[in-house]
Amino acid sequence: MCSIHAPSGSEGPMTDFLLNYIEKNKKKWKHQPKIYSGDGFQDCVMLVFGKPRTAIFAHIDNIGFTVRYNKGLVKIGGPRTKNGYELTGQDSKGKIDCTLKVKKDKKSHIEKLEYRAKREIERGTPLSFKPNWRETKTHVQCCYMDNRLGVYNALKVAETLKDGIICFTCYEEHGGGTVSFLQKFIQKNYNVSQALISDITWITEGVKDGKGVALSMRDSLIPRQKYVEKIIIHAKKSKIPFQLEVEGSGGSDAKELQMAEYAWDWIFIGAPEDNVHSPDEKVNKKDIAGMISLYEYLMKEL
Repeated sequence: MCSIHAPSGSEGPMTDFLLNYIEKNKKKWKHQPKIYSGDGFQDCVMLVFGKPRTAIFAHIDNIGFTVRYNKGLVKIGGPRTKNGYELTGQDSKGKIDCTLKVKKDKKSHIEKLEYRAKREIERGTPLSFKPNWRETKTHVQCCYMDNRLGVYNALKVAETLKDGIICFTCYEEHGGGTVSFLQKFIQKNYNVSQALISDITWITEGVKDGKGVALSMRDSLIPRQKYVEKIIIHAKKSKIPFQLEVEGSGGSDAKELQMAEYAWDWIFIGAPEDNVHSPDEKVNKKDIAGMISLYEYLMKEL
């Protein structure tokens, strides 16, 4: 999945991958979901199992850049920028391989981003980091662990899920826009109003590599703490290693849930990564395994 080009607004390739994967693998799952996609859902995919009580949200888009004029680039989301980063994409002339050039104004220190390529790239073309998969006994590393690992987690949970909803969402890296209509559809059709956000967070002085999945008590938003406390109680009962995260910045699909029409509870639960929003995002395999196990446990208990 990390090799799939799907920056915000161009999620179609990830949608196609998901629908093909689900169709091919669902016969092996313990329970069969109802699948929603296509008209009315844009590039989102929703799976509904049994009698759902809780919904999982996992965004399928990635950060990147949009080609502007005169070899200029505009950020999609918040990618790190460094001279020489390899970028890839496709326009009407074919496949694109190019590199990132970062110029800084000496007085204002404002960055000017450009691409370096053998040919001119058509304006409006989205570009992503070129994937370079690396794996050791303890870690996996590539671009777009955020949020391909969140999607992977949701697909693993789908293998055994009896009752619940899984939403694969779009636009998260660049302001959102799909969670609101998904929330409304779920509320009206299934009367579900609590969520787990399957996304990837960062390693900090308080959240360590290999010490367990992070349960975020807050980021730039503050979820209803009564719900957060209930999740923490369940997590302790599960005996699965976890860490509590407290931040003052950052966000996720939860922002739309909190701002949308209906009252929903939510909590962000995700493995921590190093080298955030770069081509070298790195995550500990133990934290990935713990994330899957905790989601499986919570979807049964909530």
